[in-house]
Order: sequence, then C-alpha cells, then structure tokens
Amino acid sequence: MAERTEGAADEPREEEILTDAGAAGGRESAVAGVDQRDGTVVVSLTGELDLYNAEEVRGALLDACATEPQALVVDLEEVRFIDSTALGVLIEARSRLADRSGFRLAAPGLETRRALEVSGLDRHFLVHDTVAEALAAAR
Repeated sequence: MAERTEGAADEPREEEILTDAGAAGGRESAVAGVDQRDGTVVVSLTGELDLYNAEEVRGALLDACATEPQALVVDLEEVRFIDSTALGVLIEARSRLADRSGFRLAAPGLETRRALEVSGLDRHFLVHDTVAEALAAAR
C-alpha cells in the first residue's frame, strides 16, 4: 500500500476524479428551467443538445406537453449546439401537442438556427427571435 503524504487525505485520488466526472459526463443539465406564464409553458434549454442528454430534454418537453398548455415555447437562447437526435426530440414534442401551432422555438443562436435551416425544420416550426416575441405570438 502506498504511503500518503500529509494533506493527501483531503485531496481526491485520480480514479475518484475520473469517476466523478464520468458519472455526470462532466456536463451540466441541458434543461435550465421550466416556467408557466399565463397558460404557456416555457422550457429553457442550455449547452449542447445531443445524444447524451436527449432523454433529459425529451422528458422535460413531454412533461410540459402532458400539462396541455395553450402554447409551449422552447427557449434556445443558451443552446450552443444541437444535433439530429435533439432535433428529433423537438419534432416528437411538437407531435404530442393537441394544437401543433402552439409549439414555438425562441431565440436560436447562429449554430442552432443553421441546424434548423439545414434540416429544413425552420419551415415546419414557428421560430421567433426572442422568448417575448414567442409569448406575444402565442396569445
């Protein structure tokens, strides 16, 4: 057994550091918040939306759909990247709303907007420049 130097008991071992980082994937939650505003649910997403957190995003969006909101606004302002898996989750969530016109995307950044355009989804989703715009249009 290797000897520990003074103060080493307080420092995590290398395998503990790797295990801790691997357990959460070293990533923050993709769902920054869920708010209700006058019959509309706003789901705020953040970071990189991809295969690794698609289930988390799916869960938040489907839970929001289950409340049968007048409209569902997906705030994409803090999203830095979105892959095809996450785009599929958006499609699935929209299909769960009784009134699909109530599903709105808000504030996509350059990369997210590009992904929507390349996939052709910008022609199928209602996309607004800001959350406030999406909320006003949902009334």
